Order: sequence, then C-alpha cells, then structure tokens
Amino acid sequence: MAKIDATGLYYKELNELVRSAADTDIVIENALGQRYIGGGALNKNIDIYGVPGNALGAYLNNCKITVHGNAQDATGDTMNSGEIIIYGSCGDACGYGMRDGKIFIKGCAGYRAGIHMKEYQSHIPMITIGGKVGDFLGEYLAGGRLIVLGIGCENDSPVGNFCGTGMHGGAIYIRSKHMPVGLPVQVCCHDATAEDINSIRADVEEFSAYFGYNANELLSSHFYKLTPNSQNPYKQLYVNN
Repeated sequence: MAKIDATGLYYKELNELVRSAADTDIVIENALGQRYIGGGALNKNIDIYGVPGNALGAYLNNCKITVHGNAQDATGDTMNSGEIIIYGSCGDACGYGMRDGKIFIKGCAGYRAGIHMKEYQSHIPMITIGGKVGDFLGEYLAGGRLIVLGIGCENDSPVGNFCGTGMHGGAIYIRSKHMPVGLPVQVCCHDATAEDINSIRADVEEFSAYFGYNANELLSSHFYKLTPNSQNPYKQLYVNN
C-alpha cells in the first residue's frame, strides 16, 4: 500500500504520485482541494482523507475511489467505469456526462447532479444520493439511473426545482411522499411499482452496505419514478422537422 501526504502538494504533483505508484492500493491523507485526483486512473483503489477538489475521478476506468469526507464539483466527470464512494456530501454537476460505473453519496449533492449521463448497451451509469439534491437533477439525462433517497428529508421533496429538464432517456427514482414540483411536460412522474423497486434494489443494498442503512426499510418507502414522456418529447431539440 502506498501512502501519500498531500499537505502542501500542488495538484499536478499529487496526481503524478498517484499515477506513478506501483501499488494498487493508495491512501491519500490531508487532501485539500487538489483537482483531478484519480483522473483517468486504471485498476487502483484510492482512499482519500480530507477534501478532494473538482473533477475527482474524471474519466475513471475500473477504479474504486473512497472519500472519507466531502467532495467538490464535477465528481466522476465523464467516468467510464468503477466506483466512487463519498462518506459526506458533494458539490455541483456530480456525474457529468457519466458513461458507466457507480457513485454513492451518503449525504447531499448540489445542482445538476447526473447532467447528461448516458448509457450504451450494458454500460449503464448509476448515482445514488442519500440526502437531498439541488436544482436541475438529471438535466439532459440520456440514460442511466439516478436514485435520491431523501434520508432525513421525509417532510419535504428531496429534489430541487427543474428536475429532469431536457431529460430524454434513463430514469430518476425519488424516495418521497411529495411529488416534485414544476416538472416539465416532457417528463412523466408516477408511483414506483414493485418492478421499479426491484430494478434499484441492488443499488440501494450496496449503498446501505457502505453507509450502514437498512435497505429493506428504505425500499419499503414510497418512491416516485420519473421517465421521459414519449408522447411529448424534446424531439424539437434533437430532430429536424
């Protein structure tokens, strides 16, 4: 196992140490805003203590990154595979353009989580957020799964305004008794069925195993499922009439 003390390290120096490490397992201590940690990393397990900077795990490939605290913006930007586990909250645009892999966030996420996520055949990205999330969740969503568990937010909707704006693929699952307000007409919202719940069971079980929750209790709650409205799609944005 390689241990790196990030105290006073410029982000380029830190990332070069991560890239050049011969060990598969890497522990970074005292991270303080260094950007691009794990960017494009392949076949490594990276544990981070402190607060990593923007674009943590960008273009990630078959790597596992665990953050024992909070993360900043653009976590998992365009990640290809692997897992990012955050034991705190994270900033805006988590999973931007994500192509595959999983992100688990114990706390909350900022604006535009899951923006422009996309899927192809068996490559299906997934983000599970334990708390609440800001505006524009799933903006331009083209594929994949977004799950918002709303833990601790049971008296209100755990999602912000403009949820699903531009959504034309994938699905959003929201654990709540309160329907999101102000949904665009291009998005359908319905009570999740037993089949819908089964489709996210493995994700919620993995989230619960990481963070110490009871998956069955969470899954027994009411969920809404958001999908694109095939009768009134955003086709004018993507197809010439």
